[in-house]
Amino acid sequence: MANVKIKPIGDRVLVEHIEEKEQVRGGIIIPDSAKEKPQEAKVIALGTGKKGEDGKVIAFEVKVGDTVLISQYGGSPVKLGDKKYTLVREDDILGVIA
Repeated sequence: MANVKIKPIGDRVLVEHIEEKEQVRGGIIIPDSAKEKPQEAKVIALGTGKKGEDGKVIAFEVKVGDTVLISQYGGSPVKLGDKKYTLVREDDILGVIA
């Protein structure tokens, strides 16, 4: 997998957005500012896990390499070199794409 120097903590998950190809409608190129933020992302790294009331770590329902759908405005953007990532809580992940 990717050699990323960010290790999420708690129930956070580091994802990399899967960019859509440039949208062209009727011969007009849609500018980046008018495009919706992509909701499809690839899981790059998992945090240390959320702790339950009994103090035990609850296992993540996703794994590194999964393609997931995330909530549109969830997470915190992170830039590392020329790559853009987002740190999201596991609760912001809507589902895994099979």
